[in-house]
Amino acid sequence: MSFTEGRLPMRIKLVQGFGAVAFGVKDNGFSFFLLIFYNQVLGMDAGLVSLALLIALLVDAVVDPILGNLSDRTYTRWGRRLPWLYAAPIPLAFAWIMLWSPPTGEAPSFAGLVGIAIAVRVLLSACEVPSASLVPEITADYDERTTLFRYRALGGWIGGLGMMILAYTVFMPGPEGLLQREGYLVFGIFGAVLMAASVIGSAAGQHSIVARLPATRPAPFTIRGAFHEITEAFSERAFLIFAAGGLAAYVHQGLNFSMTNYINLFVWQLTSAQLMFFPLVLFGSVLVMFVVIAPLHRKLGKAGSAAMGMIVGTAIGMIPFVLLLAGLWPQPGSNLSAALFYAFALVATALGILSLVSATSMIAEIVEAFEERTGRRAEGSFYSGNWLVQKCATGAGIFVSGQIIALSQLPTNAQPGEVPLAVVEHLVICYGGAMLLLAAISAWWLARFPISRAEHEARVARLAERRARDRRNAPTPASGTATAEPEGVAVPNN
Repeated sequence: MSFTEGRLPMRIKLVQGFGAVAFGVKDNGFSFFLLIFYNQVLGMDAGLVSLALLIALLVDAVVDPILGNLSDRTYTRWGRRLPWLYAAPIPLAFAWIMLWSPPTGEAPSFAGLVGIAIAVRVLLSACEVPSASLVPEITADYDERTTLFRYRALGGWIGGLGMMILAYTVFMPGPEGLLQREGYLVFGIFGAVLMAASVIGSAAGQHSIVARLPATRPAPFTIRGAFHEITEAFSERAFLIFAAGGLAAYVHQGLNFSMTNYINLFVWQLTSAQLMFFPLVLFGSVLVMFVVIAPLHRKLGKAGSAAMGMIVGTAIGMIPFVLLLAGLWPQPGSNLSAALFYAFALVATALGILSLVSATSMIAEIVEAFEERTGRRAEGSFYSGNWLVQKCATGAGIFVSGQIIALSQLPTNAQPGEVPLAVVEHLVICYGGAMLLLAAISAWWLARFPISRAEHEARVARLAERRARDRRNAPTPASGTATAEPEGVAVPNN
């Protein structure tokens, strides 16, 4: 049963999107700055840093479903999600500061880096999983759910790209800025405050709507019971189809992200001045997605939009590479080359983001399918399952990137413009082929997602009838019997 009916007020859309800023800050830090900080500034071996981050990612991926199940079983006057969103952000903020300012002032041990990276990832998941799980609780409307997820995507990208721009222009400006330790301390403190403010502020903004005692009291949490319920949730046919398409989509995304700097430097030979426009192009892609996703969902549905965005976006993104190999592209490194590449990248990236946002929104419909089959709601389990798929696939995408770079025989310490043409061609062919193959696999599965708008709306109506019937048949409490607990106080499950 959803908390609202009809169109959502703009305030709820904005505060839901604001809650995803924390994820964007974390993702940007881990993807763009953490390796160079620990390797070049603190002097840790790059291989050990990468291994530590991989271990942290895998541990986080395993913990996520447990966090989702715990979130589903939380039973308080503030609902199932809000206690997590109030409790996790402050420890997350301190852990984030420690990540960018090790307590000893020197590089931590390998185990120390693994520990703090795991702490950051797990605490961030304790914020993100409950926050995303609120979406299907807030509304059962097919389109309004997509609206909330596009605001979440906007918030996440604003958080990540905002931190990137601030890092280059305020915290660590100049060519040597990324190698100066002081800038990373300020980067960490500002990011910590922003993450805590986004999660707590988002929770407070939704409190009046979602702070209510759950309709049913869940069974006590046990590890065995949690994994049984997670396994049961993951066996839902619609989720398995989504997971197959999502797995390929997230490998596609991981490959694309990890290859971006290599492609920008060695294929397109973008200068420092040209690279400054890259965050603006990415943000422009988010705005394009934000505008076009709702009309596409009305015309194609979520599954059709996800499949179309993945395959068409990848095809458009590959056009510059095909023209380059055919000798029909302007000289790489020129302003004309950069401008044309950015134009194609803006459209391709917008469609790629549209595909992933559509797929994420599809999970919300699985919640009602699972409820109709089992009588239970498991938003946390499904969204943590999505993070499990995403994190494992991202690691696989990074692995594929390494294999492509090795196969292309790109030399170490290579300089843009000095790499042999045969190496660049081999890099482009391997990268483009992998991207197109992954896009085709993802689109094939996502297009087969079995829950349409009409089926979802019919299911919501059937569930509403079932709940009304259950209320009519429920025994009336005896006069004077206490039925409510003090507001905001957790009710023990044992």
